[in-house]
Amino acid sequence: MIVDLPDTTTSNISKALVKIREEGGAVALGRVLTLVIATHLGQEEEAIEAANDASREHPMRVIVVSTEEERTSNGDGRLDAQIRVGGDAGASEVIVLRAYGETASDEEGLVTGLLLPDAPVVVWWPGIAPSVVSKSPLGRIATRRITDASAQPDPQEALRHLAKTYAPGDTDFAWTRLTLWRAQLAAVLDQPPYEPITAVEVAGAADSPSTMLLASWLALQLQVPVQYDLTSRATGSSGIHGVRMERASGVIELEREIPNVARLSQPNQPTHDLSLPRRSLRDCLAEELRRLDPDDLYGEVITKGLDQLETADKGAGAKA
Repeated sequence: MIVDLPDTTTSNISKALVKIREEGGAVALGRVLTLVIATHLGQEEEAIEAANDASREHPMRVIVVSTEEERTSNGDGRLDAQIRVGGDAGASEVIVLRAYGETASDEEGLVTGLLLPDAPVVVWWPGIAPSVVSKSPLGRIATRRITDASAQPDPQEALRHLAKTYAPGDTDFAWTRLTLWRAQLAAVLDQPPYEPITAVEVAGAADSPSTMLLASWLALQLQVPVQYDLTSRATGSSGIHGVRMERASGVIELEREIPNVARLSQPNQPTHDLSLPRRSLRDCLAEELRRLDPDDLYGEVITKGLDQLETADKGAGAKA
């Protein structure tokens, strides 16, 4: 069910929610968190679809704050709202707030009266993120703050900026997309022979911040030189292309030359084809909602590993 509330207020939205529950039996009981999605007008639906899918694992209230890309303060403020429940909202309640003019300048005020009481708040910016997310109007009220470096104009520079402004509770989908790669590499190194890694090379697409984070994670965990190659060469796959690790017995290679499939090569073992798909928005969002405490490993990688990688790379020179 979809209920439109043109030119409304947060008070009227709250009253409409109560009425919907009383008449239709939809309740907020069992909602475990409030997810606030901050986006621009006309760019809401992909994020809402991902949230609806993720809500089947994490029942929640979704509040979408949608504003104009070029905000103006000289026009009359207006708030149009839409409430989605039932089949139109997955296992969640979706409240879409479309704010115009002066009304859009108070994002925190728009959502405060609509938050679930005594429930954690997660804020997600699927597009352009604020300069310092933890100090932004929505970031200040959040337990977790999710950004996406790949959606920024310069993904690599966005990672460097995230490192400078990091606060506990921050995370980025560039890190979440690494989960399958990190798990596979850890599984390989957890098998004999237990020899130390002496050198690492990581390759990926030029627009892949995940490649840079993977190299940073390996540099931090293995404490060895790591070279990373960000290239626009066509391999049939965007994102991360592969990892090459050297040790005394030979070279370990995990390469994804075609979408969704990676080839693992190890000394004295047959070559294996592994399922290694690029992760969807739904998968990334669902994973991040499984934990509401700060991701300490991400914090270390973004603040220490990235600096370690780039400091070491100044001498070697990264390929662009």
